[in-house]
Amino acid sequence: MSPRGAAALAVLMAAAMAAAGPALGLRLRGRHRAPRGGTGALTAAAAGGEACGGLRGVPAALGNNTHQCIFDDLSSSVSLSWVILSFGQSKLYRSEDYGKTFLDISSLINNTFIRTEFGVAIGPGNSGKVILTGDVSGGSRWGRIFRSMDFARNFIQTDLPFQPLVQLSYSPRDSDCLLALSTENGLWVSRDFGHKWVLIHRAVCLAKWGSDGTIFFTTFLNNSCKADLGFLELKKTSDFGSSFKLIGTKIYSFGLGGRFLFASVMTEKGTTRRIHVSLDQGENWNMAQLPSVGHEQFYSILAANEDLVFMHVDEPGDTGFGTIYTSDDRGIVYSKSLERHLYTTTGGETDFTNVTSLRGIFITSVLSEDNSIQSVITFDRGGQWVPLRKPKNTTCDSTARSKDECSLHIHASYSISQKLNVPMAPLSEPNAVGIVIAHGSVGGAISVMPPDVYISDDGGYTWARMLEGPHHYSILDSGGLIVAVKHSSQPINAIEFSTDEGQCWYRYLFSKEPIFFTGLASEPGARSMTVSVWGFRGSFFRKWVSYTIDFSELLSRTCEDKDYTIWLAHSSDPGDPSDGCILGYKEQYRRLRKSSVCRNGRDYVVTKQPSVCPCTLQDFLCDFGYYRPENQSVCVEQPELKGHDLEFCLYGRWELLRTSGYRKIPGDQCSGGESPAREETDLKKKCTSNLLSPSALAAPRSPAAAVLAVGTALLLTAAIAGLLVKKYVCGGRFLVQRYSVLQQHAEANDAETIDALGPPAPAKPGYHDDSDEDLLE
Repeated sequence: MSPRGAAALAVLMAAAMAAAGPALGLRLRGRHRAPRGGTGALTAAAAGGEACGGLRGVPAALGNNTHQCIFDDLSSSVSLSWVILSFGQSKLYRSEDYGKTFLDISSLINNTFIRTEFGVAIGPGNSGKVILTGDVSGGSRWGRIFRSMDFARNFIQTDLPFQPLVQLSYSPRDSDCLLALSTENGLWVSRDFGHKWVLIHRAVCLAKWGSDGTIFFTTFLNNSCKADLGFLELKKTSDFGSSFKLIGTKIYSFGLGGRFLFASVMTEKGTTRRIHVSLDQGENWNMAQLPSVGHEQFYSILAANEDLVFMHVDEPGDTGFGTIYTSDDRGIVYSKSLERHLYTTTGGETDFTNVTSLRGIFITSVLSEDNSIQSVITFDRGGQWVPLRKPKNTTCDSTARSKDECSLHIHASYSISQKLNVPMAPLSEPNAVGIVIAHGSVGGAISVMPPDVYISDDGGYTWARMLEGPHHYSILDSGGLIVAVKHSSQPINAIEFSTDEGQCWYRYLFSKEPIFFTGLASEPGARSMTVSVWGFRGSFFRKWVSYTIDFSELLSRTCEDKDYTIWLAHSSDPGDPSDGCILGYKEQYRRLRKSSVCRNGRDYVVTKQPSVCPCTLQDFLCDFGYYRPENQSVCVEQPELKGHDLEFCLYGRWELLRTSGYRKIPGDQCSGGESPAREETDLKKKCTSNLLSPSALAAPRSPAAAVLAVGTALLLTAAIAGLLVKKYVCGGRFLVQRYSVLQQHAEANDAETIDALGPPAPAKPGYHDDSDEDLLE
């Protein structure tokens, strides 16, 4: 079997896992039994409840392709990593057939315990590289890793001259190049896939790869990273430590997002910070033109790509909300996008979600005046936010003022952090065009009642209830197949699947004997036809088991041209010439017909045909000093800036902004049509736009300029492919419980508990590098 797509599967045993534990994770000891088929029992029903059919030979096709693996283990937990499987910290298993069978490869690592917190580092792309970090006992100063370059078929043991503090990091340009931080704050690099390591700098706090292989890092001068916060130095090296360049002082932290380099810099007063932005890897800096904030507030990068940054600015006080601003293509000038954006300080949770199955779409939550939480969506990268449409054939719950007028509200990270009965965050995949799956409720605000699962096939414009009650779900075959398992505290033995984007569901019994379900596992990328159901039997003495179901025989026919149709994205009014125009152009996709019973296959490629649109006001964001009031499309001037000249410091010179209130959305490709007046004039006067240089901070020229001053700590987490990013906040403050209003709604519906299951933490989309408080990631 070809190793493409990380067909190898490795599993690591976690130290502790609850009965309804992580969806991914296994470390097992004991016997490995031969595969055994399922029961073949099948039922079918439409999402609306009526009967449906169309698939034939399901029991035989799935029964003959259901593979059982049993692992006898006394451990209470398991953790699964794609490419390797491990039970306990002494057993390692590998699969080359997507989890149908496993081979015990513990001897390849000398039965060494693997670290739980960052034990597995998978190489980028399809490199086949895997690094396991050993859990060295006895408080040793040295570490040990096991390196594989052939999808975990063989491992090479390597003793490290340091103890790793965090997971080893691969260079985005060359997977042979690695960097590591040691527990003694040393920065180590390797250029031969971990065989030899060189200490290139001491006293390092944070280090990150740039997109071109440059290493950026901060260093402390006197005591420690935390003691010297605000007095750190930011450096970079482009030759693996042969030479260094100092690119910033008085640094609180830094981060990378898209093509932007951010730094949080202390002001001369030492009580506030200013966010600086660089587009040339720190050679030149500018302060981001955002409202100033106090020392207890924070910034957070929510998303960043090559030409736009979504930034959350915390409100004063312990409010739990703030304002989202969107940048220009320089990352310097920002416009207000969404007020009262929910962003807690307890754990740093926000519901901000990028819908990856269609461009320009994001979903998040706002905190209303009565402390209820409501969902909103944008289809134009933050230009305008609107409520999610009420799904057809649904009724409004008790959170709504009217039984007929309400909207859909999505459960995401915040609901999961509050232990509501929500096992998964929203899900979308780039190659499953238009599909979004999420838990939600229909009413005036998010409800604490057990949610149902909803699906959208057009990127979030319209929704339909897909499954009743909480479920785990996964997208396979580029959206041609959706699978789900009910979230329950009771043992289960059934999996549900749909071949028509959630309209009709089939229920297949994969085992006669139920298991306590712990999660679904499928190959990343949503191209596989195989899914594994993980769980265990027994209570005190657990017997771990997996059932891997291959749908290839059921959907054996490869899709042909007749199985596809042309679909216009963002379409709402077919009679309008501008129908489908978003961010300046239309896109027609070739999509699988819902009625087609076939498979897209691994080689399926999303095909689309773009066409440019004339410009309208929808192609423009509100400019600096302007915003769109709720449910309005016209930009109006911010009250606090009326009567003031809009001056700001850019590249060391004062600029005067004359605007009618609009600026083009970064990345918008419209041509002709509307062109609102906008002009930036150089006032020929010098100013300080960069606190990273030794020059003193210049006094603001006007009240408007003072408004543009920035003081804060930016919390950033960069994303894979330059898109998604996570959320970190200043620690030490706690959000007042904001579900009191929702609790009243639950009591009105005779709900006894908010969450009886205690779901696992959600899987975050993209790659998130966790950090200490106040760090830019």
